[in-house]
Amino acid sequence: MSEFAKTEKSAQARGRILKIFTYSFLGIWAIAVLFPFYWMILTSLKSYSSYNSEYIPKLFTLSPTLQNYFDAFTAAPLAKYFLNTAIFTVVTTAIMLAVTVLAAFAFARLDFKGKNVAFTILLSLMMIPSELVVITNFVTITELDLRNTFTGLILPSVVSVFYIYLLKENFSQIPDQLYYAAKVDGTSDMKYLFKVMVPICKPTIITITILKVIECWNSYVWPRLITDDQNFFLVSNGIQEIRENGFGRENIPAMMAAVVAICVPLIILFLIFRKKIMAGVARGGVKG
Repeated sequence: MSEFAKTEKSAQARGRILKIFTYSFLGIWAIAVLFPFYWMILTSLKSYSSYNSEYIPKLFTLSPTLQNYFDAFTAAPLAKYFLNTAIFTVVTTAIMLAVTVLAAFAFARLDFKGKNVAFTILLSLMMIPSELVVITNFVTITELDLRNTFTGLILPSVVSVFYIYLLKENFSQIPDQLYYAAKVDGTSDMKYLFKVMVPICKPTIITITILKVIECWNSYVWPRLITDDQNFFLVSNGIQEIRENGFGRENIPAMMAAVVAICVPLIILFLIFRKKIMAGVARGGVKG
């Protein structure tokens, strides 16, 4: 066997060993990440008596039940919390998209005095600790007497500096020649925005929409601060109310069923649009 063949065979062996090690590591990491979700679903399928009788937790159940899911929607106002969260998510996302698209277009395409300074100041807001923003928003909403209202829940969430920056960078990649050609044809700025720029940047806009939906659905701190009326609870902070006054602290399987019901919409959304999310973020982060 020639020296070249030996070297090639050795390289192939090292490649196989490296691949085995890589996939083994990723497999172990995947199990560590997914196990809490498996345990949550498993617990939600166990009856209350079966769960409490397990001195040593079991990794499977021979008598699964859906009673916990029935209890989650009947013993506590989980459906009401779902409706509140849906309203909050849809309205907030719609307003945020309008603000983000218009702001990104202004910074990417229009020329006005102080544009660079204004954009720099906007970016600097990302360095302000979120706790300071929460405190300021809480004081403002309280003084406006908007606590325990959807307006108070929605207003502080309609502007995102990061999303404006992401979309602005995406808009900036569109050649200037398209804009100049459109202006020669007498196209207005708004028509150019919605007929040319928005369709071209559709992947990024879809990504922003999905990320905002996830953000709204998982929102916890702000709804917890601004609402103490059960009629305005979202699923994130309503789950604590369910634990305290719905099932009680001991009924862990019913609580896990409620948590699974809350997580399922986001998991499905992410699985369906995961490629668009990654493509949109990658597109927004590449110049040229």
